Amino acid sequence: MKRVFLFVLDSFGIGEMPDAADFKDEGSNTLGSCAKSPYFSMPNMGKLGLFNIDGVDCRPSESETTGAVGRMTEVSKGKDTTIGHWEIAGVVSPKPMPTFPEGFPKELLDAFEKETGRGVLCNKPYSGTDVIRDYGKEHMETGKLIVYTSADSVFQVAAHEAIVPIEEQYRICEIARRLCTGPYAVGRVIARPFEGEYPFKRTVRRHDFSLTPPRDTMLDILKKAGKDVLAVGKINDIFAGSGVTEFVRTTGNADGIDKTLEYMKRDFNGLCFTNLVDYDMLYGHRNDVDGYAKALTYFDERLPELLASMGPEDILMITADHGCDPATPSTDHSREYTPMVMAGEPVKKGANIGTRSSFADIAATILEYLEVSGVTDGSSFLGETVKE
Repeated sequence: MKRVFLFVLDSFGIGEMPDAADFKDEGSNTLGSCAKSPYFSMPNMGKLGLFNIDGVDCRPSESETTGAVGRMTEVSKGKDTTIGHWEIAGVVSPKPMPTFPEGFPKELLDAFEKETGRGVLCNKPYSGTDVIRDYGKEHMETGKLIVYTSADSVFQVAAHEAIVPIEEQYRICEIARRLCTGPYAVGRVIARPFEGEYPFKRTVRRHDFSLTPPRDTMLDILKKAGKDVLAVGKINDIFAGSGVTEFVRTTGNADGIDKTLEYMKRDFNGLCFTNLVDYDMLYGHRNDVDGYAKALTYFDERLPELLASMGPEDILMITADHGCDPATPSTDHSREYTPMVMAGEPVKKGANIGTRSSFADIAATILEYLEVSGVTDGSSFLGETVKE
């Protein structure tokens, strides 16, 4: 029974891509920035080969490694979570999703206000923590919804749970998802609940309402072939449930690792796809270098536990969906290469596949390993990384 455990360390970029300037991301290097923190330590990832990847020079490379590694290139025209994950799952997005740097048009907000019965505050790009600080009091007094966006293709709705109960917030976001079509078809509508007294605190009950992928991804292909597709964290949300056979939400990185370990104890045949979001949400977007470094160190400390829980035919794959360099002035995602680190008994020790041409190669590789045929936009690197 073959199993693949695919971890996305959300926003763990490893250096700017050649087209970074087109995205105003020159010089971005999430790993390089975090490695300068005194709290950064990833010896276990280093032993697998992290510091042997093309372009990674923040730590000395290892003379002997126990995993297989490579550097992944994003082809899709963007740097957001949705298209990054879609490309990992085999579908390249040739056009960027719409963004709204001047806020959402009146036509869209008028329809939103009419259907929700509530007014709107803000309507501009904003930091998620700053927006509740600056508009939270008015929201509490008026009941109006805080609607904002970012450099990504997102329509975000923030509301206090005492003013708008969480299920009502989700219903409101479902309305926004239905309205955000055509020229307004953002990648994600996101519920951003908060609680407490001023300056308020965001809760863990965030929920993403994503577009459905434009065609079958690796997840759909596996499901149709009768394989299990287990989704941990926001994976189910990112793919709008398409291709997922079972999912579980998480409260943070530690919970995501714990829940993946629970799946490792079960018999299943297929893919367990995990997103660890804290790197991006809590540290990258808040320019918290030390916090990001501590979170990477924590993952490295838990890595032996993950490896020890794997079966003889299991493969562990660790990658990312984009960058979010916490040391640059920007708090937005960054256009970066991402790592591919593989481990498990079937993996060739010391294999280095260099720089790959698309994230979609990951999907092609997983499908080949699980012996499922299907069309992706990538090319498999299974023969270079896994023993015959």
